[in-house]
Amino acid sequence: MLSPIARLTPNAYVHREPLLRLIDSFFAGNDNHGEDLGNRSWLPPVDIQETPEAYRLYVELPGLTKEDIQITIENNVLRLSGERRFEKDVKKETFQRVERTFGSFARSFTLPNQVNAEGVLATFVNGVLTLTVPKADQAKPRKIAIA
Repeated sequence: MLSPIARLTPNAYVHREPLLRLIDSFFAGNDNHGEDLGNRSWLPPVDIQETPEAYRLYVELPGLTKEDIQITIENNVLRLSGERRFEKDVKKETFQRVERTFGSFARSFTLPNQVNAEGVLATFVNGVLTLTVPKADQAKPRKIAIA
């Protein structure tokens, strides 16, 4: 019979490590060591979906407004940038822990050649930016009738 310790897989330790680091940093008093929260960079997560008509990008940007976000397309490269600022009316010294990331971000995506860059639509609802990049007519699938 195997002992309980022998049955643990390496994955069990991998999943416990972030929790252990969190507990260690909490009790060690890790307070960002004077790090300036306004100068860190971060990368918002992005999901990309392809449909027969378009590409859709879903970007998580909690805490931002549409005025905080810049979107450009140049030479088939879609660029997103912006900044999430630390609340100005709250002093950093009053926080026991700050895990949310603040600062500027920039993401770039090379688009396929067969897109309609003039028809890109952007919506921003509940902290999620949705970009719809329509495919060019020649890239859309079409049914061909047999003569």
